[in-house]
Amino acid sequence: MARKSLRSLFPSYSFGRRGGPPESSPRPAPQQQRRRVSDEVIEKRVAAAEVLVARWDRDVGSAAVLFCDDHRAEARAFLAAVGDLQLGMLGFVSGGGAAAAASSSSHAALVRAQSVMQAAMRRLEKEFHRILADNRYCCRDLEAVSVRSSSRLSASEDGEDGSVGRVDDSSGQVKSPAAAAEAAAAMGDLRAIAETMVSAGYSKECVKVYKLLRKSVVDEELRRLKFDSLASNSQVRKLDWAALEIKIQSWLYAARAAFSTLFSGERILLEHVFAGCDSIRDAVFGEIANDAAVHFLRFPEAVAKSKPSMDKTARFLDLYDAVSELLPEVDSLFTFESTSAVREQALASRSKLGETIRATVADFEEALLKENSKFLFPGGGVHPFTRRAMEYIAVLADYETSLAEIFDESHTTAKPLSPSISEQRQAGSEVTRLLAPLMLALHCKLDAKAAAYRDAALSHLFLANNFQHVANRARACSLSAVLGEEWAARQEGKARQHAEGYERAAWGKVAAAVPAREVAPGEAREHMRAFGAGLEAACAAQEGWVVADARMREDVRAVVRGMILPAYRRFHERWRSTPEVASVARFSPEEVGLRIADLFTGSDDGPGPNSYSSYRIGHDSDSSQSDGSGSSRHSRSV
Repeated sequence: MARKSLRSLFPSYSFGRRGGPPESSPRPAPQQQRRRVSDEVIEKRVAAAEVLVARWDRDVGSAAVLFCDDHRAEARAFLAAVGDLQLGMLGFVSGGGAAAAASSSSHAALVRAQSVMQAAMRRLEKEFHRILADNRYCCRDLEAVSVRSSSRLSASEDGEDGSVGRVDDSSGQVKSPAAAAEAAAAMGDLRAIAETMVSAGYSKECVKVYKLLRKSVVDEELRRLKFDSLASNSQVRKLDWAALEIKIQSWLYAARAAFSTLFSGERILLEHVFAGCDSIRDAVFGEIANDAAVHFLRFPEAVAKSKPSMDKTARFLDLYDAVSELLPEVDSLFTFESTSAVREQALASRSKLGETIRATVADFEEALLKENSKFLFPGGGVHPFTRRAMEYIAVLADYETSLAEIFDESHTTAKPLSPSISEQRQAGSEVTRLLAPLMLALHCKLDAKAAAYRDAALSHLFLANNFQHVANRARACSLSAVLGEEWAARQEGKARQHAEGYERAAWGKVAAAVPAREVAPGEAREHMRAFGAGLEAACAAQEGWVVADARMREDVRAVVRGMILPAYRRFHERWRSTPEVASVARFSPEEVGLRIADLFTGSDDGPGPNSYSSYRIGHDSDSSQSDGSGSSRHSRSV
């Protein structure tokens, strides 16, 4: 520790040459006699402080510990002695004015007192460093510790004994009342030492030790949170999405801990140790946390600048939510002028994420409106277009609150959605007005795809499957809550209507082959022949057809059985003993039931294992297509 000059400590006074005679030696006046008595009192205080300080200065290089349970009373006495020493030094200077300060005896006393003060500061600096090092993780539970420490300080001021020790838990977490009390005692000692050093004019030395140790703790904790592995702006642009998504997950995990625990704990500890020193807290907190926090909050902005795509929307929204949740914490922690860059970076990252999300949704809308692939799903199952569109819309619905904020036109100058969508918006929430037109566009595209099927029954089945998927997916996410239960019920109603259309188109002729009235044997023979041929043709045509929803599948089978089986069973029973009619009966009622039970055994996985994952909305296929009528005909996945 560099020795501070007397002139730097007491700049308002000048001192004569050491040992030099005074400029004049007038006869002492009664007032001067009283001053000498006062000087003797001050010298006694300095001498008393010198004895205590000297004893601990001799042990400054040893393992001796002043601030511990064994020396608690002496630690308080040491701080009091430093205070007396400081008062004595000021008394020498101010008690007798410039003349007293210039006297040979006063000058020598000041030099002696300064030497004692230097020794005291060496000991306090060492103790400050040791307590900080031994309790480097104490701020992980600082809210409770801060309360305990404040109580302990009050008790110490009243002369009550306290206790101090180190937190030996390797995890650094305060796990018991006793450990919390030890951490609180350590904080109290840190505060007492800091106040003493700052008051004595040694704030620079105290702050240097504090910054060095606490900065190392912050860096270590950020490494533990994987912060050091987060990509920089340039690295983000080079990462593929799979690798970047892992980085995003790491950031989301680390963000809450970094701001709610680490930076918050540092702020609590700093405000406690340097209570009343606003300028010190401002500078120290900025140097400890500013760069790390800015770099931390710059990562979401770097991600937002990567190429937007529908696959990234959920992660963009996760980052937007995380930054939005951090904003109150950032505002409350980084309040100093020196940390304004942290607040600005948080706002910049959220703004850029919102801009990217708006652009991504606009891209989805454009792709949805332009989608014109020739791909027809074999068997009339759920189209990959429907699955991908609903997955994306479901993501938007699940982030209703965030989207309402992002698309609030009063807070953004972003380019509005296309006129075709905007013109259809009605009164309601921002998210409702965003999603409802997208769903309408999806319905229109499904109608267009259904019209491409050459078989009317398969066209109805396709729409039944896809509308049912829309309804199921809407109920599985927040979409039904956003657009309303009535809207979700309408989707199921449309699916049911198209299922009925399929039943009529696919099985109406087969059911009509069974006469509803009594007929002659010759006419019955023709009806029996027509029924067998119709059932065979219907089952052959529907081989591989799909009803994706299990409940709808059973409902449709039940309806088909009800349309055909009871009437055919009666007809078969009536004529099975007539050889002329029985000879052309190809199916017994039991066999008819089995054939119906075998309906809809086609796979809903599409023509290839990667058909869903490789499908991109808005990407057209080549000119070849299939009518999707059976499992033996394959379409090319887009």
